Amino acid sequence: MTLLETLVPFPVVLPLAVAAVVLAAGERLPRHVPEALGIAAALAVAALSAVLAHGALGSTPVYWFGGWVPRPGVTLGIAFAPDPASAGIAAFTGLLFAAALVFAWGFFDEVRSVFNVLMLLFLAAMQGFCLTRDMFNLFVWFEVMSVVAYALTGFSLRTASLAGALNFTVINSLGSTLMLAGIGLVYARTGALDFEAVRTAVDRMGDDPVVIAGFCLVSAALLTKGAILPFQFWLADAHAVAPSPVSVIFSGIMVPIGLFGYAKIRLQIFPGSPDAMDILYRLVLGIGCATAVFGGLLAWSQRHLKRLLAFSTISHVGIMLTGVAAVAPVGLAGFLAYVVGHGLVKGTLFMLVGILLAEKASVDELDLRGLGRDIWPAGVATAVAALLLGGAPVGILHGGAHLIDAAAPPGPAGWVVRLAALLGTVLTGGAVLRFAGRIYLGLGADPGDEAHAPTDQEREKAGRPLWLMLAPCVVLLAIDLLTPAGVVEGLAARVVPQFGVVGPAVDLPQPAAWGLLMPWLALGGVLLVATLALSGDRLPRQLPRVQASVLTPFFAGLNRLHTGVVNDYVVWFAVGIALFAGWAAL
Repeated sequence: MTLLETLVPFPVVLPLAVAAVVLAAGERLPRHVPEALGIAAALAVAALSAVLAHGALGSTPVYWFGGWVPRPGVTLGIAFAPDPASAGIAAFTGLLFAAALVFAWGFFDEVRSVFNVLMLLFLAAMQGFCLTRDMFNLFVWFEVMSVVAYALTGFSLRTASLAGALNFTVINSLGSTLMLAGIGLVYARTGALDFEAVRTAVDRMGDDPVVIAGFCLVSAALLTKGAILPFQFWLADAHAVAPSPVSVIFSGIMVPIGLFGYAKIRLQIFPGSPDAMDILYRLVLGIGCATAVFGGLLAWSQRHLKRLLAFSTISHVGIMLTGVAAVAPVGLAGFLAYVVGHGLVKGTLFMLVGILLAEKASVDELDLRGLGRDIWPAGVATAVAALLLGGAPVGILHGGAHLIDAAAPPGPAGWVVRLAALLGTVLTGGAVLRFAGRIYLGLGADPGDEAHAPTDQEREKAGRPLWLMLAPCVVLLAIDLLTPAGVVEGLAARVVPQFGVVGPAVDLPQPAAWGLLMPWLALGGVLLVATLALSGDRLPRQLPRVQASVLTPFFAGLNRLHTGVVNDYVVWFAVGIALFAGWAAL
């Protein structure tokens, strides 16, 4: 066994071991030691995974637990196989956890080490999810990740937190049930769970209907975790009530990692089944576009900042899904780069909203009008993040968007994909820029009594140093800004051939007129919609009338779909499953 193969399990073992030590030592440890151990473990995991990603270029190492290597015709053991893309996403996960734990320094007085133990378990589960190549083991890490996420959502034990955690638990548990059923169908027909062994069997059987049904069930479960329309209802409720450091992880990586799992299953197990590759192509591409627009519209209509960012995440995972749906190597490379770029920006934005909760005891955009002037560095960071989210032609997020745009299908369908991405980008970037202008510059009309609309009283731990909370924001933004888009595109393209059986190499697209115009068009749209929203009574009289008679009822109708009642969400989940089943039957 090589040194690289020996290192493979450690990104999972290390956080589990540190969590066990922190849990066993408990209150006997000095106050900040559990926090320091958590940060050190997350950074070590990021470094280990980065080493694995680099070492795996050219040849993916495989680690068989217990030495149960395959025998001719029989595969009983469980293996981790960190291809460069999987290990790279695992490394980014460790980095984001380290940033969230730095932001959470001194956040909890009463529970102390319990929060750090849960975060380390969360980190270990995500590492296992990224690195495994066994279907049932994938389900196990999926479940561990979900259970810890439920606990972290309801961590404060407030009524709203428990309600959000309940919605999260019920919908994602239904998804887990589908996933287990799908894996059972695949195992029943192929007699294997190892990715490579299942892929060999699928190649031999072709379009077996039972295997296809299993693929559809597993796909629906992963798209539920990825908050794709119409499985997205749990997300805003959970993200709005979770502690800010937890929301950083939820939106930064947990939701996109559902799509990562979907891409992995589709490309590493089912490339030999034309039906599995094609049966959901148009459906997934279509719901990706719908999700991008739907999330953007709902993000624009929010005044609760954490819900605004949550709906923004829904919009951007819709854009990511169009890259996955394309199945083209360029689209996959764009998806991987977009996951990292979006995670850096969205993680930063949730921390900046956490600063408002700590310093101003509110996340209501109208209530906070003009109150952020004394913490202007947070305003500058918010404006920069808004421009990056809105398509600014610089950094990692732009690199991912460029590749996804290049992977759009030819003809009218491609223009639909591009238009959906443009709308989602403009609406989400414009919404963030709007609240930055209103809160930190006091722009926009005085809301009067509307500023005091009833919302839950929210506050997070006050009195923490502003520089400490801002430091991880600056680091994450700097990584996104200072990494050239061309370098990102090249790296993403280099790791794709080992991630999926899609071709020997990725041809990076040559700059096209639309590709050059798109980011500037999006940026112009962001500035336009934010300016219109903040212009208030300086607008022509006709515009407020249009807003009152058309836009307000439209947005109210969209928001009424998110009732917060779990029964309603279960009905929408059933509608989504029926849609999948009907499409597959055609």
